[in-house]
Amino acid sequence: MARRKKSTQKKTKTARKKRLPTRPQIRRAILSLLRNNAHKAFRPKELAKLLDLRDYEAYQRFWEVLSELEHQHLVARVKGGRYTYERRPYRVEGILRVHPQGYGFVEIEGQEDEDIYISEAHMGTALDGDRVLVGLAAPARGDRRREGEVLKVLERRRKQAVGTFYPRGAYAFVVPDDPRLTRDIYVPREAFNGARAGDKVVVSIDRFDDPKASPEGRVLEVLGPASDPRVQVLALALSKDVRTGFPEAALKEAERIPDTIPEREYRRRLDLRDRAVFTIDPSDAKDFDDALHLRRLPNGHIEVGVHIADVSYYVRPGSALDEEAYQRGTSVYLVDRVIPMLPEKLSNQVCSLRPGEDKLTYSVLMELTPSARVVRYQIRETVIHSRQRFTYEEAQAIIDGADHPLAEPVRLAHELAQKLRKARMEAGAIDFDLPEVKVELDEAGNPIRIYRKERLAAHQLIEEFMLLANRLVAETIGKRTEAPPFVYRIHDRPDAEKIRQLAQYVRVFGYHLELTEDGTVSSKALNELLQHVKGTPEEPVIEEAALRAMAKARYSTQNIGHYGLAFDFYTHFTSPIRRYPDLMVHRLLKQYLKKAEKAPVVDADELEARCRHCSERERAAEEAERDSVRFKQVQYMQQHVGERFRGVVSSVTNFGVFVELEDVLVEGLVHVRDMGDDYYEYDERRYTLRGMYSGKRYRPGDVVEVVVVRADPATRQIDLRFVEPATDGEAPTPRRRRRRRKRAQAPGAGR
Repeated sequence: MARRKKSTQKKTKTARKKRLPTRPQIRRAILSLLRNNAHKAFRPKELAKLLDLRDYEAYQRFWEVLSELEHQHLVARVKGGRYTYERRPYRVEGILRVHPQGYGFVEIEGQEDEDIYISEAHMGTALDGDRVLVGLAAPARGDRRREGEVLKVLERRRKQAVGTFYPRGAYAFVVPDDPRLTRDIYVPREAFNGARAGDKVVVSIDRFDDPKASPEGRVLEVLGPASDPRVQVLALALSKDVRTGFPEAALKEAERIPDTIPEREYRRRLDLRDRAVFTIDPSDAKDFDDALHLRRLPNGHIEVGVHIADVSYYVRPGSALDEEAYQRGTSVYLVDRVIPMLPEKLSNQVCSLRPGEDKLTYSVLMELTPSARVVRYQIRETVIHSRQRFTYEEAQAIIDGADHPLAEPVRLAHELAQKLRKARMEAGAIDFDLPEVKVELDEAGNPIRIYRKERLAAHQLIEEFMLLANRLVAETIGKRTEAPPFVYRIHDRPDAEKIRQLAQYVRVFGYHLELTEDGTVSSKALNELLQHVKGTPEEPVIEEAALRAMAKARYSTQNIGHYGLAFDFYTHFTSPIRRYPDLMVHRLLKQYLKKAEKAPVVDADELEARCRHCSERERAAEEAERDSVRFKQVQYMQQHVGERFRGVVSSVTNFGVFVELEDVLVEGLVHVRDMGDDYYEYDERRYTLRGMYSGKRYRPGDVVEVVVVRADPATRQIDLRFVEPATDGEAPTPRRRRRRRKRAQAPGAGR
């Protein structure tokens, strides 16, 4: 009888687990209940009880969904911690993002997955990047995306553009380089400012009040001939609103900063000049903002110091330097130059942790066990003296066995970093390892070589200790009973629809991505997929697709954790020379860690606005960096028109086949119109083009050979043509690859 009872209990538990509602089900239930009781407010426990979510796991899931609905402004939290239904307004504010084809989307803060579609006819006088007021149309049954029209431009964020100057006698037009600016800019003759036909220029946008006319402006700066390679890259950066030259006031402030450290700072700070401190950076870096030291302690543990340049000591709030750094938000690393956040006097000299010089730092001092567990730590203002500047390649040589006076701490750092990385992956961090492209240029700025940058264990060494320091800093503030306003680096869970599309996409390659009950994906399942594709031709294609399915990391005062890193608390603390959020974090830490009884008041709304600005500047910088590399890749391919390349089919559409070229990691398109060997039909469900007569198929994952037909740097587009048919009409699944490898390795193979 006892055995039967136990079996019954087990079945009941299993049944209960199967009945656990999914996140979409809980979401619909909460919204339905609150909508039907629109004039009432409920405590969370009341809501859960009414929805019969009594199981612990169901209640946890309920809380996650409720928080998500509040963040999306679908429910409102009112006095007493109660929740009520929030009626959807018919007018909303947001940022307009224009597509090169003329239509656009308005992004609503906190509702990134519910942007508003704006047709070209309903754009009014709004330009890409403007903050606008949108009137919403009534949703149509079955439509997933709402439509709207721009009622008013609330803030003209596009105040200038970069483009090519074309005179027309008494006036001229500037054709913007940024394809999202779909209007040419009219310039009267008196505002040419010395520009000549074919020059790249910076033009203002002074007036645009008639949607049937062009915006009007003045030439602010002539950059030079559009044919100059360096001018082309500079113009590309400026088109993303990247600031280049520094204002005179900021430069004067920088020059007044002394090169020597005042004696009072030596007395006030923790002096660590006796530690064997070293830096590891790229070979061409000049802004060294982080350094390490490691030493063994008598108890067998290891002391680790992560030392960060104390930029906040030199750049004071409200100064001209601070205002310019805030406006930039970040340094920009273009293909042929760095546009720094701070003047070189600071970024490359005073603040840079150069070897053989005393430097002011802000340090996270940790005691770790040999298994890389943090026993204790403290955050202190310090003075250091770097003994050695290593490049990544030099540090890797030491890890591999090369001799050096600092070999022991470098190898010890490597051992601990690998343990930290292993623990992070076991906790659920996602292991994205996208290949980084390096473009080698000649003196004139023309591309002469493209290759993949090898990711070394030395890179992981620095990465793991910076991640650890960032996490500990965030926990220091975030885990307080009443946490004050702070800057967090957050990363939301991926959208269920994007993950469903990813699962469908990788299935065509022969892989399976297991989804959870609520339609998302666990980090473990995602990591398994990424591990399976390692070393395969489609590895970069699938990793890029997986990355696109993720939410974008951003800065916020509202901590929701970091999904990709599997951290509950995370921030950016380790790069204040090149990231403004890190500078904000340093200042907040210094305020909150003071021993004074009452912490200074920080305006949370103002801090959130600054976080939002920094996230926007980060995105603009990333676009400029990515576009500059893509521009040079296409320029390089221009030199190889008519040549053959091996590639992998990355995607298939009804208008053609996209192929990523293996050698240069750049994507091109084989147009259907150029596939004259057959009449091809598109199978949307299988992402396949199939020849009606030959049965030939092109699917993602196929290894193909193509010839370069055309490369246009202006549009960054590459046209290709197949020179060989697809292998066998089938995607090379993992099982087929294993069989091929076994055949290749069998005795007598290849003779």
